Amino acid sequence: MKIFLLRHGETTGDLEGRYGGDYDDSLSNNGIIQSHNLAKRLKDYKISTLFVSPKNRAVETALILKKNMPLSLVSVSELRERNQYGVMTGMKKSEAKIKFEEEVEELEANNPYHHVSGSEDYFVFAERVTNSFNKIIQEEFKKKTKVIAFLTHGGPITVIFRELLGYEISGIKDCALFELDYDGESFEIISAQDIYKIESNFA
Repeated sequence: MKIFLLRHGETTGDLEGRYGGDYDDSLSNNGIIQSHNLAKRLKDYKISTLFVSPKNRAVETALILKKNMPLSLVSVSELRERNQYGVMTGMKKSEAKIKFEEEVEELEANNPYHHVSGSEDYFVFAERVTNSFNKIIQEEFKKKTKVIAFLTHGGPITVIFRELLGYEISGIKDCALFELDYDGESFEIISAQDIYKIESNFA
């Protein structure tokens, strides 16, 4: 079974230099263009179902894909981004450095295992993402589905690579596309070009 992991496009929060995570911002004009370009990259694949984070930026990207190809959209709450920034969510980073200096230091020193006030614990986040992802994969494999896709965020994609595939990745591009293959027992990474760095966790 072919699996695509997709990230949403650029957001208004990106342009404004805000802490994202649980912040429910929307696509920027460039993000809309990126989403249309992503649709072009996917047009030759017969994706049956797109499992989507409920965050605005993911939904907006998914709706653009749906306009360009016949697929079903399924909202999956567990695929939402981590509430990584807690009390700083939605704040401009420049303002947070002044108002929450200690929290910013904690974030930068211990990411992703930090304990920023009001944030979601990393291990709780990782469990909800991987459990949901694995459940969907198993269900679709039993149905003999040929191609499915997940449209989510940088955090969940990073967790899937770290916890399930055994790789550390960083620098995920807007509207990134990752291609995996699943044979019922294990995953194979077919394409992971839309990142700046990937390292194996295997000894």
